[in-house]
Amino acid sequence: MLSLKARTLFSPPFSFALSLPKRIPHLRPSFSLKTYSQSSPSKSPVKMSSSQTVVEHVVLVKVKENTDLSKVNTMVSRLNSLSSLDQVLHLTVGPVLRSGSSSLNFTHALHSRYRTKDDLAAYSAHPTHLSVVKESLLPIIDDIMAVDWVATGGDVDDFFVPPPGSAIRFTFLKLKENLGDTVKSEILGVIKEIKGNFSQIKQISCGENFSPARAKGFSLASLAIFPEVSEMEAVDSNEEWVNSQKEKVRDYLEGVVVVDYVIPQPQSASL
Repeated sequence: MLSLKARTLFSPPFSFALSLPKRIPHLRPSFSLKTYSQSSPSKSPVKMSSSQTVVEHVVLVKVKENTDLSKVNTMVSRLNSLSSLDQVLHLTVGPVLRSGSSSLNFTHALHSRYRTKDDLAAYSAHPTHLSVVKESLLPIIDDIMAVDWVATGGDVDDFFVPPPGSAIRFTFLKLKENLGDTVKSEILGVIKEIKGNFSQIKQISCGENFSPARAKGFSLASLAIFPEVSEMEAVDSNEEWVNSQKEKVRDYLEGVVVVDYVIPQPQSASL
């Protein structure tokens, strides 16, 4: 097999295996970011050296059709309140901007960051977290997917706190079974190098999922953070080149999930 690095596999920024994610039709225009999302209070920014790590936790859910707006707002509000837990470095949750995959569709995303796997485990087992999930999340969703990975810090400031207005693209990959650890390592290496080629990308985080129970078989995860949606879309605009990259990776992949999300502005925090 040819080295993956020798075969430029990724279209910017990682939407290589499917069409660009589509906007969620039943959330627009009835549910706007102003009424339907909330950003957690930011904690103090933390600079990371190249040797430091952060644990990424991403949860994607599909809210049931025709769910009462008040119940959805309660879910978002209570999930955002979990940012007050000691283990949480950063947490944001709200409706996704676009969702696309080979077989899945999601309406909301939660992204949080932790110093260690133990901190994530403590957050997951915390009685407040369990109460929010049981009372406000599970009763109103049709589907859920969660992925966790350890990312290595680099020469970026405020790694734990992407600012409001930032656009995040989450990408999860399900590889075919005959691809081993060497291929995984090379794919992650390619992802890490992408930031240097695209000035619009302010942060890249990637790694191998270590929590398989709710990951639906997706083993590799990444996120790319842009200052705003327009910069994400500017990178996406070269459709001919994007399509050419899809063909180069199709044989390696069994499934892909791509979700775009915008961190709400502070004035959007009130319900």
